Amino acid sequence: MADLGRLTARQVLALVTDDFTELPAPIREYPPDGPLGWAGYDTSRARAAERTGEQESVVCGTGHVGGVRAVLIAFEFGFLGGSLGQRTGDRLEAAYVHAREHRLPLVPLVATGGSRMQEGMLALTQLQRVARQSALLRAAGLPQVAVLRDPTTGGGWATLGAGADVVLALPGAQVGFGGSRVRPPDADPAAYTAEAQVAAGSADAVVPPGELRGTLGLWLRLLTRPSSLAVPPPGALPAPDLPHGDNLPGTGWDAVQRARAAGRPRARRYLDACFTRRTALTGDRCGGTDDGMLCGFGEHEGTGTTVAYAAQTGTATRPAGYRTAARLVRLADRLGIPVLTLVDTPGAANDAEAERQGVGAAIADLFGAVAAARTPVTSLLIGEGGSGGALALAAPGNTWATPDSYFSVIAPELAAAILKRPPEQAPATAEQLRLRPQDLVELGVVRGVVS
Repeated sequence: MADLGRLTARQVLALVTDDFTELPAPIREYPPDGPLGWAGYDTSRARAAERTGEQESVVCGTGHVGGVRAVLIAFEFGFLGGSLGQRTGDRLEAAYVHAREHRLPLVPLVATGGSRMQEGMLALTQLQRVARQSALLRAAGLPQVAVLRDPTTGGGWATLGAGADVVLALPGAQVGFGGSRVRPPDADPAAYTAEAQVAAGSADAVVPPGELRGTLGLWLRLLTRPSSLAVPPPGALPAPDLPHGDNLPGTGWDAVQRARAAGRPRARRYLDACFTRRTALTGDRCGGTDDGMLCGFGEHEGTGTTVAYAAQTGTATRPAGYRTAARLVRLADRLGIPVLTLVDTPGAANDAEAERQGVGAAIADLFGAVAAARTPVTSLLIGEGGSGGALALAAPGNTWATPDSYFSVIAPELAAAILKRPPEQAPATAEQLRLRPQDLVELGVVRGVVS
């Protein structure tokens, strides 16, 4: 297959849809050679139009992707480097308005070098127009899924690309705010790639060209499918077999040991049992990722509805993990999709780097996102519930527990240390903390114990 990043706008559209219908281009009069009277600007536009067959750097229209009708915006990089000018802004604004009026998701297929110099600041202010329309689309509860082609730089990356709810990228695409001609000469080029942006939490996935239609279609189906606005009670959720079945732990220390056991089912096994298909939301959009927090959307086994999930994997949760989970909860809330959280962590990471990355603020942000959510949030404690680092992911009044779990204000060993007790007093301290699943039910912390 040819390099997708250098395909024309029409070729890219043909790759993701078979029934593209172009929207009418807005008609507006502009002065010769643009607002700055830039000598030769009209001639450059005419040459670009003759070379590409397009009248502007974007082609906007509608088409079905994976069975979902969407508004598609394809950049034509051959037209003045896919740059944004006033006419581009007119077309982009019209596309966003059409999406909002017809209740359609929006998919920008971005390949741009940034704003058009020949139009000066009036070109740059088109980014404000895009940002405004993007905000209106978010407020209307409609998703935006961007695809980053080669190159995606400047304001196009900082609005249509990074401003989308989900960001997919093509392998090897140049992605960064600074293009190759303006970044520092000693800059590491590897930092300006699609792969680097995923690693930094600024994009969700690198998708090979042959898988783009299927992946994009899955995302659109999951984010637009009507929801019952409810997660089945945890007892009705498909779940893996538990080592101890329905048997509850006899002592607090027994509960701790069972939750820490290597053979206990972890988040991925629960997610595999719960969803027929799922796709991951990756990164906190602040420069970080955390493999210990799995976030995404899935098709619920049995009901076929979309459910968002945020699941801890049993490790100490990093600041990026909390921020990614908060991002997930807010997106699901805006789209009216219920959320399932799986709680399993010994606690928040508390090393020096975690403090420098703002772990306290990240936990506070997640507490706030869950507390403010209007969509139903259901939580299942599947292992360790270590202090506030676990509680931040738990739904107030709608948290359940498995028999192989515990929840505690602090780990028993740390509680013993704070109380100046010897380490061998940890089991007795665990008993005093009343952290067993059945204790949590009696205390009113969880609604019930499920298996």
